[in-house]
Amino acid sequence: MGNMKHWHGLIRQSVLGGQTLSNFVFAMALIMSQLSWAATSPVTIGGPFTLIAPDGTTVTDQTFRGKWLLVYFGYTFCPNTCPMTLNEIATALEKLGTDAAKMQPLFITVDPQRDTREVLEQYTQSFDPRIVGLTGNPEQIAAVAKEYGTYWAAHKTGPGAEDYVMDHSSYLYVMDPEGKFVRAFDADTPGDRIADALRELMAQPREGGSHGVLRAR
Repeated sequence: MGNMKHWHGLIRQSVLGGQTLSNFVFAMALIMSQLSWAATSPVTIGGPFTLIAPDGTTVTDQTFRGKWLLVYFGYTFCPNTCPMTLNEIATALEKLGTDAAKMQPLFITVDPQRDTREVLEQYTQSFDPRIVGLTGNPEQIAAVAKEYGTYWAAHKTGPGAEDYVMDHSSYLYVMDPEGKFVRAFDADTPGDRIADALRELMAQPREGGSHGVLRAR
């Protein structure tokens, strides 16, 4: 039992350390984005990607055009943050009612070594069948993580090949139907608050496909 408590403590320190760094990086990206708008050279969040869906088909960012996206990066062996966030996404979808049809939640793994498409499908379906898990080869995962400014890193916990945990960013990104970043939620944002914010965003006119509200809370 003592070893188990020690192991969980190491995970918590590792995850919190990664979140602190990723929060700083993300906050700086938002600040630079706001400052650079005036210079007509914005820092962007999100962009092109090519990944693998649960059915084995290749999907890209263009596959989801016309839908509002909720994009979260994580992994199925995540001890707390990922299941908590996916649970809140499921709650938000339920609270949205018929408006949920306008949304597509995406769970992109940062651990493609263990998260095969079969593993991802079983995992996401346990929260809500509307959440789609996406994987890919390491290069594809690195590319999409870079597009979203997502931090991730493996940390060994033992001698075995699968003895590791993943530090990773814990933001939930909102992308509009044109693929533009709108805002972000912290991982611990309650599902009902997510639903209220999304309903408000979807009701706003999207003149010129411009950026919406840039904030994370």
